[in-house]
Amino acid sequence: MEGDITVNGVRLHYRIDGPEDGVPLVLSNSLATDLSMWDGQIPALTDKYRVLRYDKRGHGQSEPKDESIEIKTLADDAVALADALGFTGGHFCGLSIGGMTGQAVGLYHPDAFKSLALCATASAIPEQLHPIWEDRIATVGRDGMEPMVAPTLERWFTEGYRARAQDKIGAVGDMIRGTSPTGYIRCSEAIMRLNYTDRLGSITTPTIVIPGEVDPALTLAMSETIHEAIPGSELQPVKGAAHLCNIEDPEQFNGILRGWLDRN
Repeated sequence: MEGDITVNGVRLHYRIDGPEDGVPLVLSNSLATDLSMWDGQIPALTDKYRVLRYDKRGHGQSEPKDESIEIKTLADDAVALADALGFTGGHFCGLSIGGMTGQAVGLYHPDAFKSLALCATASAIPEQLHPIWEDRIATVGRDGMEPMVAPTLERWFTEGYRARAQDKIGAVGDMIRGTSPTGYIRCSEAIMRLNYTDRLGSITTPTIVIPGEVDPALTLAMSETIHEAIPGSELQPVKGAAHLCNIEDPEQFNGILRGWLDRN
Protein backbone atom coordinates (compact mmCIF):
# COMPACT_ATOMS: atom_id res chain seq x y z
CA MET A 1 0.00 0.00 0.00
CA GLU A 2 1.35 3.40 -1.01
CA GLY A 3 0.00 6.86 -0.32
CA ASP A 4 0.42 10.42 0.89
CA ILE A 5 -0.68 12.01 4.14
CA THR A 6 -0.23 15.46 5.68
CA VAL A 7 1.16 15.37 9.23
CA ASN A 8 2.99 18.00 11.26
CA GLY A 9 2.25 20.53 8.51
CA VAL A 10 3.95 18.62 5.67
CA ARG A 11 2.77 16.13 3.04
CA LEU A 12 4.70 12.86 3.32
CA HIS A 13 4.77 9.96 0.87
CA TYR A 14 4.82 6.48 2.40
CA ARG A 15 4.59 2.77 1.63
CA ILE A 16 3.42 -0.10 3.83
CA ASP A 17 4.43 -3.75 3.28
CA GLY A 18 3.79 -6.89 5.29
CA PRO A 19 0.85 -8.57 7.00
CA GLU A 20 -1.93 -6.43 8.46
CA ASP A 21 -1.48 -8.09 11.85
CA GLY A 22 2.35 -7.86 11.71
CA VAL A 23 4.51 -6.18 14.33
CA PRO A 24 4.80 -2.48 13.36
CA LEU A 25 8.22 -1.23 12.15
CA VAL A 26 9.06 2.24 10.80
CA LEU A 27 12.09 2.75 8.51
CA SER A 28 13.53 6.27 8.11
CA ASN A 29 15.73 7.05 5.10
CA SER A 30 19.10 8.76 4.84
CA LEU A 31 19.86 12.18 3.36
CA ALA A 32 19.40 12.38 -0.43
CA THR A 33 17.57 9.06 -0.77
CA ASP A 34 13.96 7.89 -0.85
CA LEU A 35 12.06 5.01 0.67
CA SER A 36 13.37 2.60 -1.98
CA MET A 37 16.73 2.57 -0.19
CA TRP A 38 15.12 -0.09 2.05
CA ASP A 39 14.11 -2.43 -0.81
CA GLY A 40 16.75 -4.96 0.25
CA GLN A 41 15.28 -5.21 3.74
CA ILE A 42 11.64 -5.84 2.86
CA PRO A 43 11.87 -9.57 1.95
CA ALA A 44 13.74 -10.28 5.20
CA LEU A 45 11.14 -8.55 7.39
CA THR A 46 7.65 -8.86 5.98
CA ASP A 47 6.92 -12.43 7.05
CA LYS A 48 6.46 -11.07 10.60
CA TYR A 49 6.69 -7.27 10.47
CA ARG A 50 4.35 -4.67 9.00
CA VAL A 51 6.82 -2.17 7.59
CA LEU A 52 6.17 1.55 7.10
CA ARG A 53 8.69 3.32 4.90
CA TYR A 54 8.44 7.00 4.04
CA ASP A 55 10.23 9.77 2.18
CA LYS A 56 11.32 12.34 4.75
CA ARG A 57 10.27 15.93 3.99
CA GLY A 58 11.97 17.28 0.87
CA HIS A 59 12.96 13.79 -0.30
CA GLY A 60 11.46 11.42 -2.86
CA GLN A 61 7.80 12.23 -3.39
CA SER A 62 7.35 14.10 -0.09
CA GLU A 63 6.78 17.83 0.02
CA PRO A 64 9.80 20.14 0.19
CA LYS A 65 9.18 23.05 2.55
CA ASP A 66 11.60 25.95 2.40
CA GLU A 67 11.71 26.57 6.13
CA SER A 68 14.35 26.06 8.79
CA ILE A 69 14.05 22.75 10.63
CA GLU A 70 15.87 20.84 13.35
CA ILE A 71 16.39 17.10 13.66
CA LYS A 72 13.58 17.25 16.24
CA THR A 73 11.26 18.41 13.43
CA LEU A 74 12.01 15.20 11.55
CA ALA A 75 11.32 13.18 14.71
CA ASP A 76 8.00 14.99 15.12
CA ASP A 77 7.20 14.13 11.48
CA ALA A 78 8.04 10.45 12.03
CA VAL A 79 5.98 10.10 15.20
CA ALA A 80 3.01 11.97 13.74
CA LEU A 81 3.13 9.72 10.65
CA ALA A 82 3.42 6.58 12.77
CA ASP A 83 0.55 7.72 14.95
CA ALA A 84 -1.70 8.52 11.96
CA LEU A 85 -1.05 5.13 10.34
CA GLY A 86 -1.13 2.96 13.47
CA PHE A 87 2.60 2.28 13.86
CA THR A 88 3.31 3.78 17.29
CA GLY A 89 4.20 1.15 19.86
CA GLY A 90 6.25 -0.72 17.25
CA HIS A 91 9.94 -0.47 16.35
CA PHE A 92 11.88 2.38 14.71
CA CYS A 93 14.95 2.02 12.49
CA GLY A 94 16.72 4.95 10.83
CA LEU A 95 19.96 5.31 8.90
CA SER A 96 22.20 8.40 8.75
CA ILE A 97 19.87 11.38 9.22
CA GLY A 98 17.26 8.71 9.90
CA GLY A 99 19.40 7.56 12.83
CA MET A 100 19.70 11.15 14.02
CA THR A 101 15.89 11.28 13.80
CA GLY A 102 15.79 8.13 15.93
CA GLN A 103 17.88 9.79 18.63
CA ALA A 104 15.44 12.72 18.68
CA VAL A 105 12.56 10.25 18.91
CA GLY A 106 14.23 8.72 21.97
CA LEU A 107 14.77 12.14 23.53
CA TYR A 108 11.47 13.84 22.73
CA HIS A 109 9.04 10.93 22.21
CA PRO A 110 10.29 8.24 24.63
CA ASP A 111 7.05 6.26 24.59
CA ALA A 112 6.45 6.27 20.83
CA PHE A 113 8.32 3.03 20.02
CA LYS A 114 9.39 -0.12 21.82
CA SER A 115 12.91 -0.07 20.35
CA LEU A 116 15.30 2.06 18.29
CA ALA A 117 17.87 0.96 15.70
CA LEU A 118 20.33 3.78 14.96
CA CYS A 119 22.29 2.94 11.83
CA ALA A 120 25.38 4.61 10.31
CA THR A 121 24.77 7.83 12.20
CA ALA A 122 26.23 10.43 14.57
CA SER A 123 25.11 12.33 17.66
CA ALA A 124 26.94 15.58 16.81
CA ILE A 125 28.77 17.13 13.87
CA PRO A 126 32.18 18.48 14.95
CA GLU A 127 32.74 22.14 14.16
CA GLN A 128 35.75 21.31 12.02
CA LEU A 129 33.39 19.51 9.63
CA HIS A 130 31.00 22.46 9.29
CA PRO A 131 32.87 24.00 6.32
CA ILE A 132 32.35 20.75 4.38
CA TRP A 133 28.61 20.95 4.97
CA GLU A 134 28.55 24.67 4.18
CA ASP A 135 30.26 23.95 0.88
CA ARG A 136 27.73 21.23 0.00
CA ILE A 137 24.83 23.54 0.83
CA ALA A 138 26.32 26.35 -1.29
CA THR A 139 26.99 23.99 -4.21
CA VAL A 140 23.45 22.57 -4.22
CA GLY A 141 21.95 26.06 -3.87
CA ARG A 142 23.93 27.19 -6.89
CA ASP A 143 24.11 24.12 -9.15
CA GLY A 144 21.47 21.65 -7.95
CA MET A 145 22.03 18.04 -6.92
CA GLU A 146 24.11 16.76 -9.86
CA PRO A 147 27.49 17.82 -8.37
CA MET A 148 26.66 15.79 -5.24
CA VAL A 149 26.19 12.49 -7.03
CA ALA A 150 29.74 11.23 -7.67
CA PRO A 151 31.39 12.34 -4.38
CA THR A 152 28.44 11.07 -2.34
CA LEU A 153 28.58 7.62 -3.94
CA GLU A 154 32.31 7.47 -3.14
CA ARG A 155 31.61 8.17 0.54
CA TRP A 156 28.63 5.86 0.80
CA PHE A 157 30.10 2.67 -0.68
CA THR A 158 33.45 0.92 -0.67
CA GLU A 159 35.47 0.91 -3.88
CA GLY A 160 34.96 -2.84 -4.29
CA TYR A 161 31.19 -2.58 -4.01
CA ARG A 162 31.07 0.31 -6.49
CA ALA A 163 32.98 -1.81 -8.97
CA ARG A 164 30.85 -4.94 -8.67
CA ALA A 165 27.36 -3.49 -8.17
CA GLN A 166 27.08 -0.79 -10.79
CA ASP A 167 23.32 -1.28 -11.21
CA LYS A 168 22.72 -0.62 -7.51
CA ILE A 169 25.15 2.32 -7.59
CA GLY A 170 23.29 3.77 -10.56
CA ALA A 171 19.97 3.49 -8.75
CA VAL A 172 21.33 5.26 -5.68
CA GLY A 173 22.83 7.92 -7.92
CA ASP A 174 19.37 8.51 -9.38
CA MET A 175 17.94 8.88 -5.85
CA ILE A 176 20.54 11.53 -5.01
CA ARG A 177 19.95 13.30 -8.32
CA GLY A 178 16.20 13.27 -7.79
CA THR A 179 16.28 14.81 -4.30
CA SER A 180 14.80 18.28 -3.94
CA PRO A 181 17.63 20.83 -3.49
CA THR A 182 15.44 22.57 -0.90
CA GLY A 183 14.97 19.32 1.01
CA TYR A 184 18.69 18.57 0.89
CA ILE A 185 19.68 22.05 2.04
CA ARG A 186 17.19 22.27 4.92
CA CYS A 187 18.10 18.78 6.19
CA SER A 188 21.82 19.52 5.84
CA GLU A 189 21.40 22.66 7.93
CA ALA A 190 19.67 20.57 10.60
CA ILE A 191 22.51 18.03 10.53
CA MET A 192 25.06 20.81 11.08
CA ARG A 193 23.22 21.89 14.24
CA LEU A 194 22.98 18.34 15.63
CA ASN A 195 24.35 18.16 19.17
CA TYR A 196 22.77 15.34 21.16
CA THR A 197 25.80 13.56 22.62
CA ASP A 198 25.55 14.97 26.13
CA ARG A 199 21.82 14.16 26.33
CA LEU A 200 21.82 10.57 25.08
CA GLY A 201 22.12 9.19 28.61
CA SER A 202 18.47 10.06 29.16
CA ILE A 203 17.22 7.74 26.37
CA THR A 204 15.34 4.85 27.97
CA THR A 205 14.06 3.10 24.82
CA PRO A 206 16.00 -0.14 24.12
CA THR A 207 18.53 0.76 21.44
CA ILE A 208 20.90 -0.95 19.01
CA VAL A 209 23.58 0.98 17.10
CA ILE A 210 24.44 -0.50 13.67
CA PRO A 211 27.34 1.30 11.94
CA GLY A 212 29.11 0.48 8.71
CA GLU A 213 32.50 -0.72 9.92
CA VAL A 214 34.48 1.26 7.33
CA ASP A 215 32.10 4.23 6.92
CA PRO A 216 34.22 7.31 6.10
CA ALA A 217 31.21 9.67 6.37
CA LEU A 218 29.76 8.93 9.83
CA THR A 219 32.50 6.81 11.30
CA LEU A 220 32.49 3.76 13.54
CA ALA A 221 33.89 5.99 16.31
CA MET A 222 30.79 8.21 16.07
CA SER A 223 28.59 5.15 16.58
CA GLU A 224 30.75 4.00 19.48
CA THR A 225 30.13 7.39 21.10
CA ILE A 226 26.37 6.85 20.80
CA HIS A 227 26.62 3.31 22.14
CA GLU A 228 28.70 4.42 25.14
CA ALA A 229 26.23 7.22 25.93
CA ILE A 230 22.93 5.29 25.74
CA PRO A 231 22.53 3.03 28.77
CA GLY A 232 22.19 -0.66 27.92
CA SER A 233 22.52 -0.16 24.17
CA GLU A 234 24.07 -2.74 21.85
CA LEU A 235 26.65 -2.09 19.11
CA GLN A 236 26.86 -4.39 16.08
CA PRO A 237 28.82 -3.11 13.07
CA VAL A 238 28.21 -4.32 9.53
CA LYS A 239 31.67 -5.65 8.80
CA GLY A 240 33.43 -4.40 5.69
CA ALA A 241 30.63 -2.01 4.71
CA ALA A 242 30.66 1.77 4.29
CA HIS A 243 27.84 4.26 4.91
CA LEU A 244 24.78 2.71 3.23
CA CYS A 245 25.57 -0.60 4.90
CA ASN A 246 22.00 -1.85 4.43
CA ILE A 247 22.50 -1.72 0.64
CA GLU A 248 26.16 -2.77 0.51
CA ASP A 249 25.64 -5.92 2.60
CA PRO A 250 21.90 -6.53 3.01
CA GLU A 251 22.37 -10.10 4.22
CA GLN A 252 24.60 -9.05 7.11
CA PHE A 253 22.55 -5.94 7.90
CA ASN A 254 19.26 -7.83 7.77
CA GLY A 255 20.61 -10.51 10.09
CA ILE A 256 21.63 -7.93 12.68
CA LEU A 257 18.40 -5.93 12.45
CA ARG A 258 16.10 -8.96 12.39
CA GLY A 259 17.91 -10.51 15.35
CA TRP A 260 17.42 -7.29 17.32
CA LEU A 261 13.75 -6.91 16.41
CA ASP A 262 12.95 -10.52 17.25
CA ARG A 263 14.52 -10.12 20.70
CA ASN A 264 12.64 -6.90 21.46
